Amino acid sequence: MSLEINLQNKVALVTGVTDGIGQGIAKMMARAGCVVAGCGRSRPDSDGAQKFSELVEAEGQEALYVQADVTRREDLDALVKATVSKWKGIDVAVSNAGAGVFKGVAGCSEEDWQANLDLNFNSHWRLAQLTKPYLEAKGEGVLIIIGSNHAYSTIPGCFPYSTTKAGLLGLVQSIAIEWGPRVRTVGLAPGFIDTRQNKKWFGSFPDPDQERKRTEQLHPVGHLGSVDEMGAFCAFLASPYAGFATGTTYLVDGGRSALMQDS
Repeated sequence: MSLEINLQNKVALVTGVTDGIGQGIAKMMARAGCVVAGCGRSRPDSDGAQKFSELVEAEGQEALYVQADVTRREDLDALVKATVSKWKGIDVAVSNAGAGVFKGVAGCSEEDWQANLDLNFNSHWRLAQLTKPYLEAKGEGVLIIIGSNHAYSTIPGCFPYSTTKAGLLGLVQSIAIEWGPRVRTVGLAPGFIDTRQNKKWFGSFPDPDQERKRTEQLHPVGHLGSVDEMGAFCAFLASPYAGFATGTTYLVDGGRSALMQDS
């Protein structure tokens, strides 16, 4: 018998589903059997919101999209309430929404710092608080917090983004030990993932193809990560096969962090 991740009849809530990793998570959670509620700042009739619904429905599952700014607690509360109203509970919450705030230590203003803190740290804590009663009610709820490889090592100019990502390691630990065993909490720290934003970054170089090839060669696996790979990892973490995993954050970076010195 083949190994199968079966999350049939589970309700997954995923933030930041209009692009990138969030769409990969929504797609693969649906493929595993979940109905999926998602949010983004875009309107419901936007291309990103429509794509989210199409990806979930193509896997034979129902989708619910709620326009929400995750830096606003009232928006997150509305998302949670809409999900519970439709499906009577939440089994898995994936706090994914975030964005790069790269200013550097000296160049970071108070406004930059607060914006980064609200988006890349506070939003995860707030979503955790708001979903806690529903995850606990299941007796085996799963909370997954999406961080970044920048939590472990970073490069010049990535402050204050890297600081909040490091803070998420502690958030995962604290929630796991305070809410277990009824809520199992894990983190996922992706490395360089092939998203639209990273394609734009390659496009900023004189020779985008050469820069992409150079970057791929810095990864022992020989390629960049995909959003589907990150989504599949989340489906695994939400499944009973990961039932002994809590309080830790998994660094999934194609081996990039194993390379001591660039060559």
